[in-house]
Amino acid sequence: MLAVEVENRSGVAVDEAGAVELACRVLADEGVADGELGLQFVTHEEIRTLKREHLGRNEATGALAFPIDARDELPPGLPRQLGDVVLCPAVVGDEWRRPLVHALLHLLGYDHGEAMDAREERHLP
Repeated sequence: MLAVEVENRSGVAVDEAGAVELACRVLADEGVADGELGLQFVTHEEIRTLKREHLGRNEATGALAFPIDARDELPPGLPRQLGDVVLCPAVVGDEWRRPLVHALLHLLGYDHGEAMDAREERHLP
């Protein structure tokens, strides 16, 4: 079973239920039937700080992915910690679906390129 923990620190209303539904659908379609995912909505300044601290670039972005277990083999009984996806509503606006799917694919180990682009398109309506 997939468990998604949502935290909204962005200061604006977001479609949390829609984001959780999309995340669960994408993960299930990618063969991830169980695990734990953190989904955080943050401010423009917080995502800028995260990108600077973790990627060395002082700029805001729409989404960031912080993978933990991805598709690694785990010992029996140990729950899969997929990691965290961080979205900034101030950057993505109403177009949050593509950045969410993109970040989820990064959590699963995909890198930028044609294969990832094709998978991204497959998951978007």
